Amino acid sequence: MGYTLCVIGCGTMGVAILSGVLSSLDTNSSGPIPKWESHTSGTVTPVAFVEEDPALPSRFLACVSREVSARQLKPAFTEVSPLGAAVEICVANNVQAVKQADVVLLCCKPQLANAILSEPGMQEALEKKLLISILAGVTINQLSGMVGPTTKVVRAMPNTPCRIREGMTIVSTLDENQPLDRSIILNIFSSIGRCRFLDEKHFDACTALGGSGPAFAAIFLEAMADGGVMMGLPRAEALELAAQTIQGTARMALQPGAHPARIKDAVTTPGGCTIAGLLVLEDGRVRSTIARAIQIATERASELGQPPKH
Repeated sequence: MGYTLCVIGCGTMGVAILSGVLSSLDTNSSGPIPKWESHTSGTVTPVAFVEEDPALPSRFLACVSREVSARQLKPAFTEVSPLGAAVEICVANNVQAVKQADVVLLCCKPQLANAILSEPGMQEALEKKLLISILAGVTINQLSGMVGPTTKVVRAMPNTPCRIREGMTIVSTLDENQPLDRSIILNIFSSIGRCRFLDEKHFDACTALGGSGPAFAAIFLEAMADGGVMMGLPRAEALELAAQTIQGTARMALQPGAHPARIKDAVTTPGGCTIAGLLVLEDGRVRSTIARAIQIATERASELGQPPKH
């Protein structure tokens, strides 16, 4: 028998995660274009096996605070999968929903966490259940202080590309004696991209690299397109050319045994245009500037979710 999954806070990321899970369970969904690697998004789990696999959800609860949000959610879920019609929308009734759930995904705004987890009856509703938080800057210790001692608290950090099931999610490490919880988490976050387990001490760096990374990549992407426009290319074609080039290069880098330096060297011929462009980038200290951006963003991430200094 599958478990019941409850999502508290159905904003952009909460909807993206639940939509990805629904799509991955739908055998009739065409899904995204088949990927070159099976671990990326688009993995489909036959519905017939859901009730037999305890690591797959068979019931879905989505919690929102307003009636207008509930009316918007139903079509959003049915658009991605026929299974979306089975999602139960709970309005301003988090505790009752959590009571019925086995796994709770906390996707609210970080500043609302304490208010939600301190609702009357919430601690009892969460007893012996798995609580997965995607709240930026809120540590496991902080979350554990808001719930009872029997609640298993896990921290996950998905990034923006999860919206199109091309995300990267980092999850705090689990005890080795929790294989079911590990499978549950992998099934959830692998449905929206890649998923890896790391110690929580690395989360600030992961926030900078994975969370802020799309913004940094977008700057580089936009700059490449601007260069194409400067040299006479139409804007739309320049952007498509730059975006597909970066996407293809990234997928090459993820192949076994690949390395960015090898990819770079493979297109850098003696006296050619590539080495000429690379030298300009080195003159502009692009490599160190990008690395320093990750460093500064990491330092800033460590300050998020912490009490303000007086």
